[in-house]
Amino acid sequence: MDEVAGRDPTLTFNGPLEAGVRAVAVLGAAYPRCFDLQRLTAFDYLLVRTQQLGGPDDLHPATPIRTPATEVRRSVVQDALHLMMTRDLVARRIEPTGIRYCAGEAASLFIDSLRSPYLVALKARADWLVHHLAGYSDQEFDALMRRFFDQWVVEFQDIERSLGVAS
Repeated sequence: MDEVAGRDPTLTFNGPLEAGVRAVAVLGAAYPRCFDLQRLTAFDYLLVRTQQLGGPDDLHPATPIRTPATEVRRSVVQDALHLMMTRDLVARRIEPTGIRYCAGEAASLFIDSLRSPYLVALKARADWLVHHLAGYSDQEFDALMRRFFDQWVVEFQDIERSLGVAS
């Protein structure tokens, strides 16, 4: 069997298609609400780590370093949203507060067609995440993400110390 050349194995769950499916699941669960890129990037991280919020078990296995590469993740989520927009799964709205993304016209049909155990679990976590965070104001959500960021900084510093990196 021929090998697929150029496939980056680190993108297993982090390519535009996978991030796009996660975004559609979140936007479908949140419909008719819309979110900006920053919030969707945070949701992309939290969706597979719901246990950190006191929710269902994490969808993805724990990794030694949980710190999200924010700029990389943001870029992947942005590419994912553009990909999903080409299939009417995501709609972009220009609002006075900025650009926001909502579930597209075909999102409901697409989400309802996902039946694998992984995707059923993903949809359930998207529903839980959206409902769990529904009452958070932008300020409260930012505070929550800052708390995670503070934990990630401490985690990164601990790893640096274990590797003998000088402070």
